[in-house]
Amino acid sequence: MIQSGLLSILLLGFTLGIKHATEPDHVIAVSTIASRTKKLSKSSLAGVFWGLGHTATLLVIGVTAVALGRQIPETLAGVLEFFVGLMLVYLGITGVWKSRAAKETNYQHVHKKSFFIGVVHGLAGSAAMVLLTAASASTGFEAAQFILIFGAGTVAGMLLFTTLLGLPFLVSSREAIPLFLIKATSLISVFYGLYYMFETGSQIFA
Repeated sequence: MIQSGLLSILLLGFTLGIKHATEPDHVIAVSTIASRTKKLSKSSLAGVFWGLGHTATLLVIGVTAVALGRQIPETLAGVLEFFVGLMLVYLGITGVWKSRAAKETNYQHVHKKSFFIGVVHGLAGSAAMVLLTAASASTGFEAAQFILIFGAGTVAGMLLFTTLLGLPFLVSSREAIPLFLIKATSLISVFYGLYYMFETGSQIFA
């Protein structure tokens, strides 16, 4: 039977995972990908693959760091965060460019891209995750349990968001609404990415 203390930690991990999935950089990045699909199921899967990529990275880096008793250097964490901003700008620019053709992206490509974005976000967010895990887990096995539950929360949170994002494609057969959604999410991604790069860059070189 799972001890009450460990159960509380796992429940906390799931709740934090849902909250983590709705952070602006995560939502914006996945939006630029999910908005390219025209089926609700495919839009939802984009969120699932993001969560899987995010969890895979945290599981490898988080458990390794806890087992070795080490933390990711703040400078490296800052560089990875800066890279997230750069990725957001890239996703936004490519989204605007591809929206001109108004063609649907290949589903397999969408899912691979979502998984890769999740991996990158996992790298950037792993420093804080390791600190939280190290403070609540005494062994690598407990850390793995926490991260997996946290990952389940991120998958659930992003699944809900990308499902809601895909609803406009069901309620309207007009091309204008999906095209507007693609352009809007892409432009938001560019501007937020630039802001994110500025903020993280200021911290790195402070």
